[in-house]
Amino acid sequence: MTKNNPLLGWQVDRAAIRHVGHGLQRPECVLAERDGTLWAADARGGVMRIAPDGSQRLVAPAAPDDDAAADFGKRYVLSQGSLPNGLAFLPDGDILIANWGSDSVEVMSREGKVRRLFDRIDGQPIGKANFVLRDRRGRLWLTVTTRMQPWTDSINARARDGYIACVDERGVRIVADGLEGTNEVRMDADEAWLYVVESNARRISRLKVRDGGELGARETYGPDRLPGFPDGFAFDAFGNLWVTLVMSDRLVAITPEGNLLTLLDDGNPEATRALDAHYESRTLTPEIMAAACGSLAPWMASLTFGGPDLRTVYLGSLRGTTLPSFRSPVAGLAPVHWNEEILA
Repeated sequence: MTKNNPLLGWQVDRAAIRHVGHGLQRPECVLAERDGTLWAADARGGVMRIAPDGSQRLVAPAAPDDDAAADFGKRYVLSQGSLPNGLAFLPDGDILIANWGSDSVEVMSREGKVRRLFDRIDGQPIGKANFVLRDRRGRLWLTVTTRMQPWTDSINARARDGYIACVDERGVRIVADGLEGTNEVRMDADEAWLYVVESNARRISRLKVRDGGELGARETYGPDRLPGFPDGFAFDAFGNLWVTLVMSDRLVAITPEGNLLTLLDDGNPEATRALDAHYESRTLTPEIMAAACGSLAPWMASLTFGGPDLRTVYLGSLRGTTLPSFRSPVAGLAPVHWNEEILA
């Protein structure tokens, strides 16, 4: 293992964690702008804009139904209604949304006007739209976790029906199929590889990016089996891949050599043991999953590097109401939108 890796021997200081935002609902994904503005997905059908001074404004197309959004079964199991999940900025500043509830990809202006981009590929419903990413070439990458409904059934089934789609000048097409619980995707600094979370397989995979947006064969990156369900991830400038483990609520990192470091453990040990046992026996239920939950960022889902030096980490979650944040010893990779004039 590289001796000068800034994460060696480092862990998050819980006493130094600060909370950003308040009253958030299902802040699964977070985008950070250069000026410190944050945009968090919100279960009320839009995104919450959090200004550098802490003031916030819900950007959504219609008046939210707070009571419906608070129901566990509707929001987390049946995924009813509009549930923005993965977010990405478009060049004009609009927000691209993978909508987990409506099984579609949408575009929302910063004033809250929403239009549906597509909800079918090759004439078929796309399934559970999870995450969207834009690369430096302007291509869009979409992940679909499963085609099963409710999505929770796909875990015990170990369903290999997740996939990755590419959107470019040729249109929308599936470029990788047969994945287990496809979640977030990221690219390395050179955009040579596309990294993908396979939540249900508890692993990180990667695929070589070829000309024309095609992808090579899948290969496992890091451990064959992670100690929990990976959800969100992001590279730092050193090459470490930070990964959240949802429900067991741990933050880990895979070093460039493939070793695993634990940076933060906020899980409930007893509930996590039950979660893992039922995962292995394929007897997981929504109730068992619901019981496995930490307190800092309940059902820790995503992580975003922000701040002027990209060294402030924000944790998104599925059941939290704030964004826990802390300082990292190393900066994150700058996102595509970081250097675009419209967002400067």
